[in-house]
Amino acid sequence: MNLPALSKAKLRQFVKLHQKKFRDSEGLFLAEGLRTVRELCQSLPEEKMLVALLIREGEAEKALFAQAYRGKLFSVTEKECDQLAGTTVSQGVFGVFRQQQSSWVGAVEKPGRSLIIALDDLQDPGNVGTIIRTAAWFGADAMICSAGTADRYNAKVVRSCAGSLYALPHYSVENLCQELERVKKQGYTVLCSSLDGKDFRECTPWPEKVVLVIGNEANGISEPVLAFADRLVRIPHAGGAVRVESLNASVSAAILMERLMLG
Repeated sequence: MNLPALSKAKLRQFVKLHQKKFRDSEGLFLAEGLRTVRELCQSLPEEKMLVALLIREGEAEKALFAQAYRGKLFSVTEKECDQLAGTTVSQGVFGVFRQQQSSWVGAVEKPGRSLIIALDDLQDPGNVGTIIRTAAWFGADAMICSAGTADRYNAKVVRSCAGSLYALPHYSVENLCQELERVKKQGYTVLCSSLDGKDFRECTPWPEKVVLVIGNEANGISEPVLAFADRLVRIPHAGGAVRVESLNASVSAAILMERLMLG
């Protein structure tokens, strides 16, 4: 494929997407790597969510999936790849996409089992990205993020969720407690992961509609959010003495999601 070169103006605009303030003002985000960009393209809710695909000069054959988007496909030089890259070694494939803009309001209409994930000031981008992908795998309906949670369009989050950002609705709220109150009125039980909670194996039967809250890596779930909890649950350790203080937040989330959706 003979691709048109990316303009200097567009290059400057896309490089700025490494900064959160520009991502938010433009409503865009930058993704890097063949697997991540391809999966995002495959799960586009609408074609307009894709703004541009950028391929390193002479390597168009690496991205044959991109032929369907010829009008949005551009060539970039090695130097331009270095400017766009968020990793040490550029893979030479980039995508510029639109951020999700709407909150999830489908709870009332959805019959049967439903799971929403809420992140209470989760700050590690790797954890946030892993939880997004895991939530999509287990069929969660939405994800709510507190104002103190890591930006979902941070480059590390985008890499960690490996292209699954469009796999479920996710949105940020200024006040997580107010949003939990709204969702509880739609019939959801708020379940918080806590070391002070009840062994999750003793908590069956699970409610049909659950909000699973995952807390901050160092401090756990905040006191105001805990006050909204209908249930506190913990994952028990096996064996004798406890060898570690706690599980990684994304691991805890995965274990509880499996139990809630498949148990």
